[in-house]
Amino acid sequence: MHNVSSHRQVNGVSLQRIDAHHWWRDAVIYQVYVRSFLDSTGDGIGDLAGVRAGLPYLKKLGVDGIWLSPFYPSPQADHGYDVADYRGVDPLFGDLAEFDLLVAAARRLGVKVLLDIVPNHCSSEHPWFREALAAGPGSPARARFHFADGRGPDGCEPPNNWHAMFGGPAWSRVTEPDGRPGQWYLHMFTPEQPDWNWRTPEVPAEFDRILRFWLDRGADGFRIDVAAGLFKHPDLPDSPDPEADARTRDSVNPLAWNQPEVHGVWRHWRSVCEEYTARDGRERLLVGEVSVPTAREHARYVRPDELHQAFFFDLLSAPWSADAFRKVVSEAMADIAGTGSTVTWVLNNHDQVRTVTRYGEPATEGSGLGTARARAAALLMLALPGAAYIYQGEELGLPEVVDLPDDVLTDPIFRRTGSRARIRDGCRVPLPWSGQASPFGFTSGAEGAKPWLPQPDYFAEYATDRALADTRSFWHLYRDGLQLRAALPQLGEGTLRWLDAPPGVLAFARGDGLVCAVNFGTAPTPAPVSGTPLLSSGPCPAGVLPGSTSAWWLGDL
Repeated sequence: MHNVSSHRQVNGVSLQRIDAHHWWRDAVIYQVYVRSFLDSTGDGIGDLAGVRAGLPYLKKLGVDGIWLSPFYPSPQADHGYDVADYRGVDPLFGDLAEFDLLVAAARRLGVKVLLDIVPNHCSSEHPWFREALAAGPGSPARARFHFADGRGPDGCEPPNNWHAMFGGPAWSRVTEPDGRPGQWYLHMFTPEQPDWNWRTPEVPAEFDRILRFWLDRGADGFRIDVAAGLFKHPDLPDSPDPEADARTRDSVNPLAWNQPEVHGVWRHWRSVCEEYTARDGRERLLVGEVSVPTAREHARYVRPDELHQAFFFDLLSAPWSADAFRKVVSEAMADIAGTGSTVTWVLNNHDQVRTVTRYGEPATEGSGLGTARARAAALLMLALPGAAYIYQGEELGLPEVVDLPDDVLTDPIFRRTGSRARIRDGCRVPLPWSGQASPFGFTSGAEGAKPWLPQPDYFAEYATDRALADTRSFWHLYRDGLQLRAALPQLGEGTLRWLDAPPGVLAFARGDGLVCAVNFGTAPTPAPVSGTPLLSSGPCPAGVLPGSTSAWWLGDL
């Protein structure tokens, strides 16, 4: 691997960085939820031109690349994760020409562009699924999906007892071309999202063509939705716990997820990316949404010939506890880094309650505890060896919007269950950019234009113009952390050694000399390093680590 050395001064300290050829190993990628980022047309929905307009902001923040949520033609039953055409742009978001302009602008700024690809399921409006409905039982068109005869009298019961992750049965019955009730089809999310049958050769061949279409248009790689999915048990037997997926809202059913055949798909996709990299030296990236029971199982997805990265969600789901965080980090470093890959850390995304709110519970409103903990966790994540993904608004310290009225909710989980317990709209409210009232600069429409989800009045406190002007803001914490990451040598290759620390404190030293400590408690403790920290999530005098605070030092321990 070819390395190039460079020197930088950060906070008065001279640092040497080793620039590794494999850019992704320590990259920080910013997740753009396109419909909520920035609206350029005035219709209240973010779009690709809005993303292009926001690129200088993201470059200033210091990220290495962006991951775009699905922008393909779609009925939007699950906000684009129900794809009707994998080779186009939905008019809501622009067109292919606008996509090309976005890629070109990002390339000029040195920002990578990753696309969200959805290989587990498509839209019920996809031409192949409509063809399958018209073709009838036993047809080659139906073999591309999971169609099966029902059980019970006249096949009136589903083929097995599986439940969908978003609630309700995982099977829907169709009306056959002759008008009679007929077969059932499998959908592990919603009826509008039929699952592909990857055991039919046409399906992997089609996705090979889809990958190449976007790589030929300049994409730097793909975030793979439901990467532990694709294959189901060939016999589609009953599950011993059929409601596990819906109960946990996770990929728990061992008959529907994490089948061994999926690894062959990722080996092939990796070979396609390597083929393009060999042509021009520009390394393409595959990062998987992998939800599996253990870090050891997770590690199988990032073996040298499979995915480059896979999101490690255990940090996101860990409770606010030094012991819990240490266990998660230790397992990841032992099992995942041991494959030769680096760990891909994440604290927020478009499916989860934002950290400011998640870490604040059950604290009383206005205590500031969630904010302090979210800042501390961010600095911890950015200090860990490996790559990191930031979800839009995370850098602003946005809280979850928890009081959206029922009549504006769009999450299919709410539509299918009627429950607000696990809905995702609250972390998808459009970003505030400027001003004192909604739409806070999000939309360029006439006065009174409404974002697709309502923004609360308090979003004025989190607007990007205010965040950039306030050096104490979340934005500056992230920007400073990213600058230090860019200056530290071999971050993606770094080692980690735990340091002795008081109860409730997590402290580690990396091989490059960086020391990070996090006080998970509320009372101050002695710091593991005596000097003034390079960076801290809150006020941190020399020799002291306040409660709910993290800090970085450079030192020899």
